[in-house]
Amino acid sequence: MQKEALWTRGFIQIWVSNFFLFLTFYYLLVSLPVFALRELEAKQSSSGLIVTVFLITAIIIRPIAGNIMQKIGTKNLFVISLIIFLGASLFYPITHSLGGLLLVRAIHGIGFGMATTATGTIVADLLPQTRRGEGMGYYSMSMNLAMVIGPFLGLQAINTWGSTILFILAMVFACMALILGVLITIPKSNVQEKLQVEQNKGPQMNQLLEKTAVKISLVAALFGIVYSSILSFVSVYAENKGLVSVSGYFFVVYAIVMLLARPFAGRWFDKYGANVIIYPCIILFAVGMIILSMVQSPWMFLLAAALIGLGYGTMFPCLQTIAIQKAAPQRRGLATATFLSLFDMGIGFGSFIVGIIGGAIGFDSFYFFSSFYILICLGVYYVMHGRVSKIKQNVVNTNSLNS
Repeated sequence: MQKEALWTRGFIQIWVSNFFLFLTFYYLLVSLPVFALRELEAKQSSSGLIVTVFLITAIIIRPIAGNIMQKIGTKNLFVISLIIFLGASLFYPITHSLGGLLLVRAIHGIGFGMATTATGTIVADLLPQTRRGEGMGYYSMSMNLAMVIGPFLGLQAINTWGSTILFILAMVFACMALILGVLITIPKSNVQEKLQVEQNKGPQMNQLLEKTAVKISLVAALFGIVYSSILSFVSVYAENKGLVSVSGYFFVVYAIVMLLARPFAGRWFDKYGANVIIYPCIILFAVGMIILSMVQSPWMFLLAAALIGLGYGTMFPCLQTIAIQKAAPQRRGLATATFLSLFDMGIGFGSFIVGIIGGAIGFDSFYFFSSFYILICLGVYYVMHGRVSKIKQNVVNTNSLNS
């Protein structure tokens, strides 16, 4: 039996559009705090608000965007969000105060939150049901590549080319995301008919959250607390360990290992179910954190990056796929919004808590104890989803044997 097509024109377009969207995000994530410190003479504590404000507005808008999506359509929301995203990028060169920069970041976060809600739903509509796990894995690669390329280009721009080139490139990236977004064609299906039926029922209790996605989203948020310690403090940790020369390669190794594993993980997800992928990934994540806590040499530091990339980097898109698959087709927008919003809350809360705890006990101790926290989260996953998923899989296997 021939496999259904995966790399269709629409899928390639959303893949590239999403790549430029996240490239802009990571590009500015690392460079704007430096810009604020150097050129706006902001305090170090205040420069942290540049990330916080962006994240808060993205979180707030996502459930609202998921609800709006049901009324105006996925592509319309996506294009509108990219216009807002590009529009905010145009104001960076003329911003000369921290207050003005925070305002632009707030608007930028709104566009980003809306766009990321729409992209997950568009991809789910474009992918064949039988290859959705594999397709979501490939789709996530666009974010992973942006995570590697964006910080490198951002630091290169702010340190070598200057703020003018920095912002021009940000505008170019955002413009590319918009162009590809406009060109995307989503196949017609019965989804719109289902949307109309649901709208005719009148107001619903769960217009801001998709209930079927809450449990797995909370699991992702719990893991996100630990992952925030990697995003925010691994470079500081490397400097304290005298590993500044290799600190920049952490996410490069992380991404390479993750990209190599992603195709296999996606196919196994579709064939054997989520548990076969997620349980080993949780273990690898925990082992990677233990090694990171004991780092004394560059090779140990990069080995930890590889294990964390293989573990957490493979697990995250699987969790997102579960959230989308559990929802009805007309509720995928809210499912995506629910998942990303709760996950970002975990990242935001984690960054704050990790800074306090890590400063008190040291990051080597924090990373060591976080491995035990990850194993506790394994139990949470089992209760929230793994146990139910295993039961369903056993029922399917029993039915297959009896047929």
